[in-house]
Amino acid sequence: MIDAADLAAIRLTLKLATLVTLLLLALGTPLAWWLARTRSPLRHAVGAVVALPLVLPPTVIGFYLLLVLGPDGAGGRLTQALGIGLLPFTFPGLVIASVLYSLPFVVQPLQNAFEAIGERPLEVAATLRAGPWDTFWSVAVPLARPGFLTAAVLGFAHTVGEFGVVLMIGGNIPDKTRVISVQIYDHVEALEYAQAHWLSGGMLVFAFLVLLALSTFRPHAGKGHGR
Repeated sequence: MIDAADLAAIRLTLKLATLVTLLLLALGTPLAWWLARTRSPLRHAVGAVVALPLVLPPTVIGFYLLLVLGPDGAGGRLTQALGIGLLPFTFPGLVIASVLYSLPFVVQPLQNAFEAIGERPLEVAATLRAGPWDTFWSVAVPLARPGFLTAAVLGFAHTVGEFGVVLMIGGNIPDKTRVISVQIYDHVEALEYAQAHWLSGGMLVFAFLVLLALSTFRPHAGKGHGR
Protein backbone atom coordinates (compact mmCIF):
# COMPACT_ATOMS: atom_id res chain seq x y z
CA MET A 1 0.00 0.00 0.00
CA ILE A 2 0.98 3.62 -0.44
CA ASP A 3 2.46 5.11 2.74
CA ALA A 4 3.19 8.66 3.91
CA ALA A 5 6.56 8.76 2.15
CA ASP A 6 4.94 7.72 -1.13
CA LEU A 7 2.27 10.41 -0.79
CA ALA A 8 4.95 13.02 -0.10
CA ALA A 9 6.82 11.95 -3.24
CA ILE A 10 3.60 12.13 -5.28
CA ARG A 11 2.78 15.63 -4.00
CA LEU A 12 6.31 16.86 -4.69
CA THR A 13 6.27 15.37 -8.18
CA LEU A 14 2.94 17.00 -9.07
CA LYS A 15 4.16 20.33 -7.67
CA LEU A 16 7.36 20.07 -9.70
CA ALA A 17 5.61 19.04 -12.91
CA THR A 18 3.01 21.81 -12.65
CA LEU A 19 5.57 24.55 -12.03
CA VAL A 20 7.93 23.26 -14.72
CA THR A 21 5.11 23.05 -17.29
CA LEU A 22 4.07 26.65 -16.64
CA LEU A 23 7.67 27.84 -16.93
CA LEU A 24 8.23 25.81 -20.10
CA LEU A 25 5.14 27.29 -21.76
CA ALA A 26 6.24 30.80 -20.79
CA LEU A 27 9.82 30.31 -22.00
CA GLY A 28 9.15 27.89 -24.84
CA THR A 29 6.42 29.87 -26.62
CA PRO A 30 8.58 32.84 -27.75
CA LEU A 31 11.47 30.48 -28.51
CA ALA A 32 9.24 28.23 -30.63
CA TRP A 33 7.75 31.25 -32.42
CA TRP A 34 11.24 32.53 -33.23
CA LEU A 35 12.36 29.11 -34.51
CA ALA A 36 9.25 28.84 -36.66
CA ARG A 37 9.51 32.32 -38.16
CA THR A 38 13.17 33.30 -38.29
CA ARG A 39 15.49 33.03 -41.26
CA SER A 40 18.56 33.55 -39.11
CA PRO A 41 21.53 31.26 -39.81
CA LEU A 42 21.53 30.52 -36.08
CA ARG A 43 18.14 28.81 -36.34
CA HIS A 44 19.50 25.30 -36.84
CA ALA A 45 22.14 25.69 -34.14
CA VAL A 46 19.58 26.92 -31.61
CA GLY A 47 17.19 24.12 -32.59
CA ALA A 48 19.97 21.58 -32.07
CA VAL A 49 20.74 22.97 -28.61
CA VAL A 50 17.04 22.78 -27.67
CA ALA A 51 16.91 19.16 -28.85
CA LEU A 52 20.05 18.03 -26.98
CA PRO A 53 18.09 16.46 -24.09
CA LEU A 54 16.51 14.07 -26.61
CA VAL A 55 19.85 12.38 -27.28
CA LEU A 56 22.01 13.11 -24.22
CA PRO A 57 21.87 10.75 -21.23
CA PRO A 58 20.11 12.50 -18.32
CA THR A 59 23.15 11.90 -16.13
CA VAL A 60 25.29 13.98 -18.51
CA ILE A 61 22.91 16.93 -18.19
CA GLY A 62 22.77 16.46 -14.42
CA PHE A 63 26.56 16.27 -14.17
CA TYR A 64 27.14 19.52 -16.04
CA LEU A 65 24.39 21.24 -14.09
CA LEU A 66 26.15 20.19 -10.89
CA LEU A 67 29.35 21.77 -12.20
CA VAL A 68 27.67 24.99 -13.33
CA LEU A 69 25.48 25.42 -10.24
CA GLY A 70 28.07 24.15 -7.78
CA PRO A 71 30.27 26.39 -5.59
CA ASP A 72 32.98 26.65 -8.26
CA GLY A 73 30.64 27.10 -11.23
CA ALA A 74 29.53 30.38 -12.78
CA GLY A 75 25.92 29.77 -11.79
CA GLY A 76 26.85 28.80 -8.25
CA ARG A 77 28.99 31.90 -7.77
CA LEU A 78 26.15 34.06 -9.09
CA THR A 79 23.47 32.56 -6.83
CA GLN A 80 25.77 32.88 -3.82
CA ALA A 81 26.54 36.52 -4.67
CA LEU A 82 22.80 37.18 -4.89
CA GLY A 83 22.29 35.60 -1.47
CA ILE A 84 20.27 32.69 -2.87
CA GLY A 85 22.79 30.04 -1.93
CA LEU A 86 23.64 26.92 -3.90
CA LEU A 87 20.86 25.28 -5.92
CA PRO A 88 21.98 21.63 -6.18
CA PHE A 89 20.01 19.34 -3.86
CA THR A 90 17.21 21.88 -3.51
CA PHE A 91 13.74 22.11 -5.05
CA PRO A 92 14.65 25.21 -7.15
CA GLY A 93 17.59 23.20 -8.49
CA LEU A 94 15.15 20.46 -9.49
CA VAL A 95 13.01 23.04 -11.30
CA ILE A 96 15.96 24.37 -13.32
CA ALA A 97 17.12 20.87 -14.24
CA SER A 98 13.61 19.78 -15.23
CA VAL A 99 13.04 22.88 -17.37
CA LEU A 100 16.23 22.21 -19.32
CA TYR A 101 15.58 18.49 -19.64
CA SER A 102 11.94 18.82 -20.76
CA LEU A 103 12.48 21.86 -23.02
CA PRO A 104 12.30 20.03 -26.39
CA PHE A 105 9.05 18.31 -25.41
CA VAL A 106 7.40 21.72 -25.25
CA VAL A 107 9.29 23.75 -27.86
CA GLN A 108 9.06 21.24 -30.70
CA PRO A 109 5.25 20.74 -30.61
CA LEU A 110 4.80 24.52 -30.41
CA GLN A 111 7.22 25.10 -33.28
CA ASN A 112 5.41 22.53 -35.42
CA ALA A 113 2.07 24.14 -34.60
CA PHE A 114 3.31 27.62 -35.51
CA GLU A 115 4.85 26.37 -38.76
CA ALA A 116 1.59 24.63 -39.69
CA ILE A 117 -0.29 27.93 -39.57
CA GLY A 118 1.34 29.10 -42.79
CA GLU A 119 1.75 32.65 -44.05
CA ARG A 120 -1.81 33.33 -45.26
CA PRO A 121 -3.54 34.00 -41.89
CA LEU A 122 -0.69 36.26 -40.80
CA GLU A 123 -0.78 38.18 -44.10
CA VAL A 124 -4.55 38.67 -43.76
CA ALA A 125 -4.06 40.03 -40.24
CA ALA A 126 -1.41 42.41 -41.55
CA THR A 127 -3.78 43.74 -44.24
CA LEU A 128 -6.24 44.51 -41.44
CA ARG A 129 -3.51 46.63 -39.81
CA ALA A 130 -2.90 44.22 -36.94
CA GLY A 131 0.49 44.72 -35.34
CA PRO A 132 2.92 41.85 -34.68
CA TRP A 133 1.85 41.56 -31.03
CA ASP A 134 -1.85 41.56 -31.86
CA THR A 135 -1.33 39.12 -34.75
CA PHE A 136 0.51 36.71 -32.47
CA TRP A 137 -2.15 36.67 -29.74
CA SER A 138 -5.30 36.97 -31.86
CA VAL A 139 -4.26 34.78 -34.82
CA ALA A 140 -1.22 32.59 -34.15
CA VAL A 141 -2.02 31.46 -30.61
CA PRO A 142 -5.66 30.43 -31.31
CA LEU A 143 -4.64 28.54 -34.45
CA ALA A 144 -1.82 26.81 -32.56
CA ARG A 145 -4.04 25.78 -29.63
CA PRO A 146 -3.67 22.00 -30.33
CA GLY A 147 0.10 22.47 -30.23
CA PHE A 148 -0.17 24.18 -26.86
CA LEU A 149 -2.24 21.29 -25.53
CA THR A 150 0.28 18.73 -26.79
CA ALA A 151 3.20 20.72 -25.41
CA ALA A 152 1.59 21.08 -21.98
CA VAL A 153 0.72 17.39 -21.74
CA LEU A 154 4.15 16.23 -22.91
CA GLY A 155 6.00 18.70 -20.71
CA PHE A 156 4.03 17.67 -17.63
CA ALA A 157 4.28 13.95 -18.34
CA HIS A 158 7.99 14.05 -19.11
CA THR A 159 8.71 15.93 -15.89
CA VAL A 160 6.71 13.37 -13.89
CA GLY A 161 8.77 10.54 -15.40
CA GLU A 162 12.24 12.05 -14.92
CA PHE A 163 14.80 10.04 -12.97
CA GLY A 164 18.45 10.45 -13.90
CA VAL A 165 18.64 14.23 -14.05
CA VAL A 166 16.60 14.78 -10.87
CA LEU A 167 18.66 12.23 -8.96
CA MET A 168 21.90 13.88 -10.08
CA ILE A 169 20.91 17.47 -9.31
CA GLY A 170 18.42 16.87 -6.49
CA GLY A 171 19.66 13.79 -4.72
CA ASN A 172 17.24 11.88 -2.53
CA ILE A 173 16.02 14.19 0.24
CA PRO A 174 12.57 13.34 1.68
CA ASP A 175 9.94 16.07 1.21
CA LYS A 176 12.45 18.23 -0.69
CA THR A 177 13.82 16.44 -3.75
CA ARG A 178 12.55 12.85 -3.57
CA VAL A 179 10.13 12.49 -6.48
CA ILE A 180 8.11 9.43 -7.54
CA SER A 181 10.79 7.90 -9.77
CA VAL A 182 13.37 8.14 -6.98
CA GLN A 183 10.89 6.72 -4.47
CA ILE A 184 10.32 3.70 -6.73
CA TYR A 185 14.08 3.22 -6.96
CA ASP A 186 14.32 3.30 -3.16
CA HIS A 187 11.58 0.67 -2.84
CA VAL A 188 13.31 -1.64 -5.31
CA GLU A 189 16.67 -1.19 -3.58
CA ALA A 190 15.03 -2.15 -0.27
CA LEU A 191 13.28 -5.14 -1.96
CA GLU A 192 9.92 -3.55 -1.17
CA TYR A 193 8.34 -4.79 -4.36
CA ALA A 194 4.73 -4.37 -3.24
CA GLN A 195 5.19 -0.63 -2.67
CA ALA A 196 7.14 -0.37 -5.93
CA HIS A 197 4.24 -2.08 -7.72
CA TRP A 198 1.74 0.47 -6.43
CA LEU A 199 3.75 3.46 -7.59
CA SER A 200 4.92 1.85 -10.84
CA GLY A 201 1.40 0.78 -11.68
CA GLY A 202 0.17 4.32 -11.12
CA MET A 203 2.88 5.62 -13.44
CA LEU A 204 1.91 3.03 -16.06
CA VAL A 205 -1.74 4.11 -15.95
CA PHE A 206 -0.69 7.77 -16.10
CA ALA A 207 1.51 7.15 -19.15
CA PHE A 208 -1.30 5.28 -20.92
CA LEU A 209 -3.76 8.12 -20.27
CA VAL A 210 -1.26 10.66 -21.61
CA LEU A 211 -0.78 8.71 -24.83
CA LEU A 212 -4.54 8.17 -25.14
CA ALA A 213 -5.19 11.89 -24.72
CA LEU A 214 -2.60 12.79 -27.34
CA SER A 215 -3.93 10.29 -29.87
CA THR A 216 -7.47 11.53 -29.23
CA PHE A 217 -6.73 15.21 -29.75
CA ARG A 218 -4.31 14.94 -32.68
CA PRO A 219 -7.04 14.20 -35.27
CA HIS A 220 -8.83 17.38 -34.17
CA ALA A 221 -5.62 19.33 -34.63
CA GLY A 222 -5.31 18.03 -38.17
CA LYS A 223 -8.94 18.93 -39.02
CA GLY A 224 -8.45 22.40 -37.59
CA HIS A 225 -5.50 23.15 -39.85
CA GLY A 226 -7.26 21.76 -42.86
CA ARG A 227 -10.17 24.20 -42.69
